[in-house]
Amino acid sequence: MTFQDIFKSSFLESVSEFSVIDTLVGMAFALVIGLFIFTIYKKTFPGVMYSSGFALALPGLSLVTTLVIMAVTSNVVLSLGMVGALSIVRFRTAIKEPMEIVYLFWALVAGIVIGAGMIPLAVIGSSIIGVFIIIFANRKIHSVPYIVVLNCTVEGAEEKAVAIIDKSVEKHIVKAKTINRGNIEITMEIRTKGKDTAFVNRLCDIDGIESAVLVSYNGEYM
Repeated sequence: MTFQDIFKSSFLESVSEFSVIDTLVGMAFALVIGLFIFTIYKKTFPGVMYSSGFALALPGLSLVTTLVIMAVTSNVVLSLGMVGALSIVRFRTAIKEPMEIVYLFWALVAGIVIGAGMIPLAVIGSSIIGVFIIIFANRKIHSVPYIVVLNCTVEGAEEKAVAIIDKSVEKHIVKAKTINRGNIEITMEIRTKGKDTAFVNRLCDIDGIESAVLVSYNGEYM
């Protein structure tokens, strides 16, 4: 077998199987679904400022994954080489938010499904996931968790403060108590009734309460 025969069998035949139209259609759907995931992420982000880099990575991940799967499904040898190449990839950046992992897998799976040619499955599945996330992310919160830090300087102020908290919140529990030369610092985890935080003002009116600090709390410690 001459070099020309090898070149013809390995290269030209692969090129002949390549479809520009299928590639453009697949990449277009990957971009649309990636932008859809990007929009859902922005709309449902619980904080004030989201990571723009992470948000832009979602449609990029869908496009890259679609391109890789298209190449893998068209050539068995290439698929084996791709598995070996990807086996050395390591992701060292820690993802703190559980929902960010969901968005990453969503974008990844959408790219895989589109690259495999199952575009209707990707569209229907992404629509269902998007509706599910919007419904549960925007649900009304009946109780909000907070951390209350009280600084007491007079004996008896602690009991009065706890009595007010007991009447004003849905649930509370003491997480820490520090006593230092007549100064008592109490850290409590509370769950308010709705978003009413006016009871903190009443805590500051108690004689012996030097300060009362209310901190938003998402249920996880630093």
